[in-house]
Amino acid sequence: MDTTRPVSGTSGRRYVRTLDLLSFIGGIVLLVALSEEIIEVGGIRFSRGFLTIQFVVCLVFLLDFFARWASAGHKGRYFLRNILILLLSIPYLTLLAPFELPRDVALLVGIVPFARLFLALFLIVRWLVENRTGRLFAAYVLTVVLFTYISALVFYDCEVPVNRQLDGFGDALWWACMNVTTVGAALLPVTTAGKVLCVLLPVLGMMLFPVFTAYILSVYRAPVKKE
Repeated sequence: MDTTRPVSGTSGRRYVRTLDLLSFIGGIVLLVALSEEIIEVGGIRFSRGFLTIQFVVCLVFLLDFFARWASAGHKGRYFLRNILILLLSIPYLTLLAPFELPRDVALLVGIVPFARLFLALFLIVRWLVENRTGRLFAAYVLTVVLFTYISALVFYDCEVPVNRQLDGFGDALWWACMNVTTVGAALLPVTTAGKVLCVLLPVLGMMLFPVFTAYILSVYRAPVKKE
């Protein structure tokens, strides 16, 4: 995925950072809307309000993509390298709303644009943290936290109708945190989505330890090199 800057200079950096910030804010708004939809609203279909919010946020994502494309030096190459970003920006859930998809399928479709939030988060970290190792560490930790929260939302939405052990979103969040730390939880998933997340979360958590070790070593070695 190509995240190179399409423009240069001070004005170019401000332009790109503005786009990064808009995408990040849009992703956060979408995350808040999904949280409200799953925890408070529920139901077998997503509400019109959530569909509207997702549609607007995806328009922001599309505007971000086409604005970068328009300012790119080699438009054809930029488009081909970033076509995945374009595909992740399409409001599929809104477009497929007339077909009345089942709740679990609609949820999987609805979380596709959140990949843009992860990308925006990486870009924000890139221009906030100068050190490369620190940048990697910060991006990975924030990714783990965000993925854990989204997993808790998906787990709660899929499991709450059928899992008698689940009593509120707090249990789902606790389950996700325990699994990402590889400790495990007594709350057992019964749906396919829950079982898949039960595998993915510990894998993601185990990947954190090498990154954490590399970061600690880089922090320790920096003053040693100076001496």
